[in-house]
Amino acid sequence: MNNLSALDVVIVEDEPHLAGLHRDFIEQNFNLRVVGLAATLEQARSLLRLHQPRLILLDNYLPDGQGVDLIDSPLLKGFDCSVIFITAASDMQTCSQAMRSGAFDYIIKPVSFHRLRSSLERFMQLVETLRHVKVVDQRALDRLYNLPASDTSPAPSAKGIEPNTLELVQRVFNAKPDVSWSVEQVVEEVGISKTTGRRYLEYCVEMGFIGVEMQYGNIGHPRRLYRKISDTKKTTS
Repeated sequence: MNNLSALDVVIVEDEPHLAGLHRDFIEQNFNLRVVGLAATLEQARSLLRLHQPRLILLDNYLPDGQGVDLIDSPLLKGFDCSVIFITAASDMQTCSQAMRSGAFDYIIKPVSFHRLRSSLERFMQLVETLRHVKVVDQRALDRLYNLPASDTSPAPSAKGIEPNTLELVQRVFNAKPDVSWSVEQVVEEVGISKTTGRRYLEYCVEMGFIGVEMQYGNIGHPRRLYRKISDTKKTTS
């Protein structure tokens, strides 16, 4: 998404502290801009009419109603907007209603920092795909829509991960936890191939040990940078 303006986001969440955490996380890690925070459905509708955002982070239990009812409203159907539904509701009826209404993703509270990152990365991939790809194959569709839960499981990627090499990779981030590293920098520090480095870095992402920051330059594709996730920021509640 080079040379493109940040996508507008509205956060609908009646817990101010949590809304602020989500706003900071979104704006620090993605090419997204939070244009408004709503604590009620009424405030949400006003912000949607005013900004017509590309994405909503939508809580369910609000003082004047349930967020799930907003997903299927004519207001949201009137423009191109995706919804990441965030709620304490774990009953199948609410989940099913949200999915039938077209929610892009469904995250149950307390929100995992790693899980939210995974969802936002898939959303950004979806936007990028819609902009540049005219025809997609089944694998691409599965990756974008059907694997939110399995994407967070470290088990499949554990194959081929050797403990000593993993420790060397993690040592790089532990030594400088505030630094964002490219794959080239990490493989140079550890002394491994670029292919091996990518495998271990993605495994560390799935573990929630490091996160990914997309660096958007003037030319070429976005660049993936990796940074250690602070223990105090691994979860939001």
